[in-house]
Amino acid sequence: MPEEVLFKSESRMDRSEIATYLRTVADNLEGGDDITLKAGDESVTMEPPARPTFEVKAEREGPEGGPYERSIEFELEWDETDEGNGGGLEIA
Repeated sequence: MPEEVLFKSESRMDRSEIATYLRTVADNLEGGDDITLKAGDESVTMEPPARPTFEVKAEREGPEGGPYERSIEFELEWDETDEGNGGGLEIA
């Protein structure tokens, strides 16, 4: 099945605003709650399992010789029928 984008939002924010969003996600994960994403008329609620796969990726991309764009991506991933296993990760 091809990838289906259920929700997408992209906007420039202050670092403190981003931290607030990430804290909300962290609080919901820790509390075992669903995560609801909303922007305008769009909304989706996701129900991460107790042990989703957590992917962290740092990238630099762009044409050879630059200019380059850097990114840090955090992704929770799970099969709709399987909770998966975790690995060792440190974030400082």
